[in-house]
This record gives sequence, C-alpha cells and structure tokens, in this order.
Amino acid sequence: MTDHPMLSLQNVHKRFGKKVVLDGFDLDVKKGESVVIIGGSGTGKSVSLKCVLGLLKPDAGTILVDGEDVTHAKGKQREKSLRKFGMLFQGAALFDSLTVWENVGFGLMQGFNMPKDQAREIAIEKLRRVGLGKDVADLNPSELSGGMQKRVGLARAIATEPDIIFFDEPTTGLDPIMADVINDLIRECVKELGATALSITHDMASVRKIADDVAMLYQGKIIWKGPVDTIDHCGNPFVEQFIHGKAEGPISVDVSV
Repeated sequence: MTDHPMLSLQNVHKRFGKKVVLDGFDLDVKKGESVVIIGGSGTGKSVSLKCVLGLLKPDAGTILVDGEDVTHAKGKQREKSLRKFGMLFQGAALFDSLTVWENVGFGLMQGFNMPKDQAREIAIEKLRRVGLGKDVADLNPSELSGGMQKRVGLARAIATEPDIIFFDEPTTGLDPIMADVINDLIRECVKELGATALSITHDMASVRKIADDVAMLYQGKIIWKGPVDTIDHCGNPFVEQFIHGKAEGPISVDVSV
C-alpha cells in the first residue's frame, strides 16, 4: 500500500478571463477508492478532470499522481502519467471511423504499441466483460444503441488495465434501467482492477451506486467530502439542497430570461 493519495489536487486555481472556475480546489483520492464529485452545471467539475488529464493547465496549485508532481508535466513524463489513466467520456465519444474492437483497443495500439492481433484479442475479452459478444467487434459504433455504445466506452476505459479511471457523466442519456446496468458494471470493473476512480455526475442514483466517498464542489472549492452513506444526513445545507433537488436553499439559481 502507498502512504500517499493515488490522486491529489492541492489548492488548484483556474480561471477563464474574469470567470473564476476553480478557486482553491483540494481533493485527495486514496488508492482503490471511488470518489464522485457532485455540483451544479458550470461549477468546474469537468475542468478539474481536464486539469488532471493535462488538457488544461491550472493557473496555480499542484496535481500529484501516485505521489508524482504532474502539474506541468510534458513529453515523456506526461506520457507516463497518461498510461496510468482510463477514461469513460460523456456520450462514450467513440471514433466513428473505427470498428468497435478498434475503439476498445485504441489505447493498447497507440499508447503501448501492441500488435493488432493481440489488441483485438484483449478488446474482445473486455467487450465480453461488459456484456457484449464477439459479434459486435466488427460493427461500427453507429450500429449500436446508446447503452451499447456506453458499454464499449467502458470496455475501452478498462482495456489497458489503468491505475486510475475517470468517469464523466457515465449515465447521461440512458434510461433508468440501462443506467443501473452501467453503474453495476462500473462498480464491478473498478473493483476487479483494483483501480482508483474519480467520477463526475448529476445522477444521484449513480452516485449512490458507484461512490465510496462523495465531494461537493461549489464556487470553485470542495465544500464537503464524506462517505456516500452519510450524504443524506451530512448536515451541510448546500449538499442537502443539491441531492434533494430543492429550488430553495443556500444555492441560488438564476432563472432570469
């Protein structure tokens, strides 16, 4: 066991022009832990993920991955940290020009230079793990339903057996039954890999199913973090307003037209 968090964001700041998005963002995620960030639209949940992935550079603060400072990582150091990551994008974000198995094996072939036949074999096994048969391997993503595309996205996220997996609104656009199936698969796959997971979602059913701990982001800061089974009685009025979907409370909503 490591004696440091698998992922640590320390006093991270990010603004776009005059708009402050992250304003002293602090979050530690322990090895093997599944943490879900909740918060309203536009509060910076996706920005925090993009800073970890290196898609955005924070204006200030430190990001550590398995104890290594990757805040300003470039070149081989950035490539090394990216190999630790898997990602399930919102909407699955599959490549239309690639077949299903090529989508799943993309990271194996591009990031690890794995031979095509070996990558295909692993891709088919990962598809099986998420409940999809070999018959879908050579289909195009456009031939799949939304739920099947999301499963392919999950298979791609776990294909390289990453140390850390990110989930960006994993159940968006799915009906409640398929959303529950995806939540179960996420929980099972993360546990099997022994991976660390960081997710963002508005779906409280998903939060309750996949989270060990929940963190609430508001005005650029994490204002509460605790075990998922304490969230309903945490005593934080911001959290309680959000999880119960109440219009009245400390979180003001601008409904002006």
